[in-house]
Amino acid sequence: MTLKEIQTEQVAWLKHNFPEFDSQKSYQALLGVVEEVGELSHAHLKREQGIRGTAEELDEKGKDAVGDIIIFLLAYCSANGWDCEEIVNLVWSRVGKRDFVSDPLEGGEER
Repeated sequence: MTLKEIQTEQVAWLKHNFPEFDSQKSYQALLGVVEEVGELSHAHLKREQGIRGTAEELDEKGKDAVGDIIIFLLAYCSANGWDCEEIVNLVWSRVGKRDFVSDPLEGGEER
């Protein structure tokens, strides 16, 4: 499935499950992103420290958090009328051209 397809499906899911969610409440999706980044950081830290779970268990928690981050970002984009896949492609077309080996300070990016 593409990001665009998932984003389209998610809009219907959001309308069904959270009918009050709209562009005025996009901050809720943004707060969800922040919460999940915290969960990803926690799983990463605990894996690095070797505590509170096996490496495999903490990897699964990390993967779940990454998926949730993307889902919340899709909701945020939808609430703002943005096409997430288009944004990712546009930004990658710029970032992918950077070369920090040749230009350690700027990566060759025009300013």
